[in-house]
Amino acid sequence: MVKLDNFVDMMTGHFNNKEQFDKMKKEGKIYPYAEHINTICNGKILNLPKDFNGRFVVEESYYETNGKRHASPHLFLITEEEDKIVLSSYEIPAGEDKGTFSYSSMKNVDYTALKKSEKFTPAIYHEKDGGWEGGSVSQFSPVMTFRLWEKFSDSCLEVSESMEVNGKKTFGYDEPIIYKRV
Repeated sequence: MVKLDNFVDMMTGHFNNKEQFDKMKKEGKIYPYAEHINTICNGKILNLPKDFNGRFVVEESYYETNGKRHASPHLFLITEEEDKIVLSSYEIPAGEDKGTFSYSSMKNVDYTALKKSEKFTPAIYHEKDGGWEGGSVSQFSPVMTFRLWEKFSDSCLEVSESMEVNGKKTFGYDEPIIYKRV
């Protein structure tokens, strides 16, 4: 549980990429301004099993490009298995608005009502140089592939995400987004 707590401590909080965004803007590169707000939400999940050792986290992701801001919320379960951390994705709970879901808007939900995402391949993280690195490749459909690679430290989250359709990148950036703790 020490590794789980260490991992969760690094990835929870409020982060943004303002420093990187400003640098890219100066260089004339188009890059999103992005924020992550990651909050443990076990207290909002009713009837967790007595021996439950995971941490549910609401990830509020906000991206702004060309003056337009959009949200991309997620619900994750983080567990420790032997020498690794596993991040599994869950569907936004029934009755919640997928466009505005956040920790503050989240209603209490019964553990048995939660549904694990069938599309997302759980991400696996290993401890490295005082931080954590890992990710996954998910096949969202026969032609759509989602790739995730992340590196967490005490000061920042480094996130690379891309979506490919028929092998052609349709979303993602060549450089990882560097989120600094706010």
